[in-house]
Amino acid sequence: MIMARLSVAFALLCGLVAGAATSLADDRSIVLATTTATQESGLLDYLLPIFRDKTGIEVTVIARRADEVLDGARRGEVDVVLMHARPVEEKFVADGFGVRRYDVMYTDYVLIGPKSDPAGVKGKDIATALKAIEAKGAPFVTRGDRSGTHAAELALWIVAGIDIAAAKGAWYREAGQGMASALHAARAANAYVLADRGSWIAFKDRGDLDIVVEGDRRLLNQYGVMLVNPAKFPNVKKNLAQDFIDWLTSPEGQTAIAGYKVDGQQLFFPNSDRSGG
Repeated sequence: MIMARLSVAFALLCGLVAGAATSLADDRSIVLATTTATQESGLLDYLLPIFRDKTGIEVTVIARRADEVLDGARRGEVDVVLMHARPVEEKFVADGFGVRRYDVMYTDYVLIGPKSDPAGVKGKDIATALKAIEAKGAPFVTRGDRSGTHAAELALWIVAGIDIAAAKGAWYREAGQGMASALHAARAANAYVLADRGSWIAFKDRGDLDIVVEGDRRLLNQYGVMLVNPAKFPNVKKNLAQDFIDWLTSPEGQTAIAGYKVDGQQLFFPNSDRSGG
């Protein structure tokens, strides 16, 4: 009787171990960290089912501010990173937290402002526009949240030759939240604001706001994708995450990116240096 019970217990244990091994082997899922603007654009809701149907790999998305995206990746909490803040992405790789950075796609920023255009910036280049806004003290809303868009805005003030930390006054207003909140604040204050084009297209409650500056090459918003370094974090699912990167930068993935539109407008433009083969 005792031997029989031991045999049954051993068989159950073997079954549990085998089941666990099978479960691990079947776990075809990865975690992707990206910025809130990317997630809010709807692009990933469009792309990831296409990728899943092609590969069987499920992708869980964690959307945070740009600085928080890399903070989590530096702790090995995710497998792959997709974002749009090239200088910090390159530092992330140089510091050994990422394996390599690949260009994926780009969109652009636009300067939004009142249709009445009190600073007279419509049609100007972005540096001239920011100088005029600062000189006139015209209301300007900044995200002020350490996001990729906030970092881009701060860099543009530098391009305009303005020390915004010293120059800001009551006219320079911090939203301290995401892009939608900043746009709502700009609408309420009849103010200027820098926005990514996708967020602007998705923003319906525009009031008296419109695009006043666009097309300047300095408004380019480049996206990159990076594998979190498995040599530093052994839990990173290297092969599955690389499959995602390879697909995203392949002709098929690049075509899928180009196919995503909102209200008939293409939001992202593929430009992977690997898309040719």
